[in-house]
Amino acid sequence: MKLSHFNFELPEELLAKYPAEHRDESRLMVLNRKDQTIEHKMFKDLINYFDEGDVMILNNTKVFPARMYGNKEKTGARIEVFLLRELNAENRLWDVLVDPARKIRIGNKLFFGDDDSLVAEVIDNTTSRGRTLRFLFDGSYDEFRKKLVELGETPLPKEIDREVEASDEERYQTIYAKKEGAVAAPSAGLHFSKHLMKRLEIKGVDFSEITLHVGLGTFAPVEVEDLSKHKMDSEKIDIPTDTSARINEAINNKRRVCAVGTTVMRTIESSVSANGRLNTFEGWTNKFIFPPYDFSIANSMISNFHKPKSTLLMQVAAFGGYDFVMQAYEEAVKEKYNFSSYGDAMLIL
Repeated sequence: MKLSHFNFELPEELLAKYPAEHRDESRLMVLNRKDQTIEHKMFKDLINYFDEGDVMILNNTKVFPARMYGNKEKTGARIEVFLLRELNAENRLWDVLVDPARKIRIGNKLFFGDDDSLVAEVIDNTTSRGRTLRFLFDGSYDEFRKKLVELGETPLPKEIDREVEASDEERYQTIYAKKEGAVAAPSAGLHFSKHLMKRLEIKGVDFSEITLHVGLGTFAPVEVEDLSKHKMDSEKIDIPTDTSARINEAINNKRRVCAVGTTVMRTIESSVSANGRLNTFEGWTNKFIFPPYDFSIANSMISNFHKPKSTLLMQVAAFGGYDFVMQAYEEAVKEKYNFSSYGDAMLIL
């Protein structure tokens, strides 16, 4: 398939700036692949589609406050620094993106905090906007990490075009987030409330957790018309033994196995055995899913509404069927569903 197949007209006002007041009261569009029907529900109605023995797979990654602002030595120019991943804990080396990039060269120093208590030196260029920074800080590693959290802010995606507010710290995080390491939230999971999860558990639905630390590669624009030539950035994943065992049992029992989000789907499809079962795995994935694709593990999925030409939309179209999903997106625009990380959700059965 081609990149242009995933273009559609998305009005600016449908990019959600804020989440629904209550997590589980976002709207939910339900796509039934067998009947080719579309229903309009609330997210909390999810409970009506799952029964005892079904499994929901959650990504338990936790977003850290990855966006920081520093000042360049001598000129004092304000520079945005987006922490991508830690390269070396001992030497405090990080992969980052800088903006504006043209001002930042190897050897430059950046100062952070009102008291310049944290300094970073640029030691390498990685991409046009990418740099490797060495942080200089007098204190233990734990104190250094604490300082990063103190100086950083919630890394809202650029399309949420507003200043970060205090409420974002809680709302741009799933309620089951545990393992810190993501620079973006697995947005399908943002709709789950404690109350809804409790009700699903009482009904006998099993929650199984994997980890994929979401990097910015998930959101990197596709710049080639031939999708087979697009390369995803690698992201770290972990599929524990108890998770694979529970999911395989559900597959064997012909239960519903639901991937909560595109990050979960990419993780589980990165570790499939020859007989179509999930393998325990810890490592990296750069899996890129686009139509046509045969899925092995999940038979249902939850996802937010994604932007045109995004790898996220491509994956959803591969799962739901290209024509059906693009028809659903057309309806979503017509019905004024909210798009993007703080937007509404879709359940594909």
